[in-house]
Amino acid sequence: MKRSRSRLPLLAIFPVTVLSLVLGVPFVLGNHPVRWESGSVLPKIVVGDSPESGSDAPTAGTPKSSAPSAADVLRVAEPWKPGAAQWGVQIYWEEEKQKRSDAFIEAQARKQAKYLVGLGANSVSLSFPFYTEGRTSDVTKAGAGTPSPERLRRVLNVFEDAGFRTTIRPVMDEASLDPPTGWRGNIEPASRSAWFRSYRTLLAPYLKVAQAEKVNTFVIGTELTSMEGDPGWDSLVATAEKTFSGEVAYDANWDNYVTGRINMPVNHLGIDAYFPVKVADTAPVSQLVKGWDEWLDRKSTGALPHITLSEAGIGAMDGAYHAPGDFYARRPVNPTVQANWYKAVCQVVQERRMTGVYWWSIWFDDDPNTPPDDKTASRLDFAGRTQSEQAIKACFSSDYAGPGNTAP
Repeated sequence: MKRSRSRLPLLAIFPVTVLSLVLGVPFVLGNHPVRWESGSVLPKIVVGDSPESGSDAPTAGTPKSSAPSAADVLRVAEPWKPGAAQWGVQIYWEEEKQKRSDAFIEAQARKQAKYLVGLGANSVSLSFPFYTEGRTSDVTKAGAGTPSPERLRRVLNVFEDAGFRTTIRPVMDEASLDPPTGWRGNIEPASRSAWFRSYRTLLAPYLKVAQAEKVNTFVIGTELTSMEGDPGWDSLVATAEKTFSGEVAYDANWDNYVTGRINMPVNHLGIDAYFPVKVADTAPVSQLVKGWDEWLDRKSTGALPHITLSEAGIGAMDGAYHAPGDFYARRPVNPTVQANWYKAVCQVVQERRMTGVYWWSIWFDDDPNTPPDDKTASRLDFAGRTQSEQAIKACFSSDYAGPGNTAP
């Protein structure tokens, strides 16, 4: 803090007297403005309770300074409790070719956590890639883009310290599967038993991290439609549950959810929900809700208290209602399409008494406070789009209490 200086000529004795009063009296009273710390050559000047260095430690004989503002506190406003709604976001984390320091990773996690706190979220899911060698490969493996278990632990610590409910979610990368015709949902390993052995080895260290960090949910598989119902899952899940005591989940693709029986030996089922609704871009929210209900009713009418929308999203562009999960199209930007979709999905979650929703998605390395560059960014990005953020905040601040403590 800058201190004022007298402009009048003073007698030599006067500064000595003033200095004696300024230093001597406060030393007696226990609140002196000049303080030395160990190793310091120069003292620190303190006005009131705050030293110039920015330290917020209280001094003897004085009350501690006021608490930090809400903007400075990295803490979920209302932490999730069992039975409450999970209001969350999927954060997709792919390591860069140029590996960043642990300090950078932790700082980036804090940036994302602060953004999610601002949205009103209480939950976060960390999705990250693992790799295979082709549709018929029986090999699963970590790759250059896969965060190590130790790096994952560091990021989890940031979110858990902020009070978030946490989920770990490995997702098979599709680069080697010749997308869009080849995708993780139609793999056919040459040897399924070898595939499950490989997958068990891949997951083992991440399950240990999940247990050590008290993660709430571990998603054992995501959109592996062609592998659903295989007996290999029984052994894999049983092995996972010996290591991890939390919720073991599986996230099914939306089309298989409504047309088939998801036969997976897990505690909880999520849906990656991209139901197409054939309406105009100008359709009101009520029509979008109706379209969702028509899809969900094919499986079950009424409440769905055991279902989480593990992914819900849509491109902010013209025509997106017809194919919400189109990750490749880049039609003209239309923020209202995305925002109204979010409003409709949130209404469906509440009316069908679902467990919650995780919006897809935020790329871990992105700055969520910066509007997306629509020349290069995915249309599904919502961070930085004002209308979408407002819709998410309204959803997360709703009075929906969640499905309650219902047994699976």
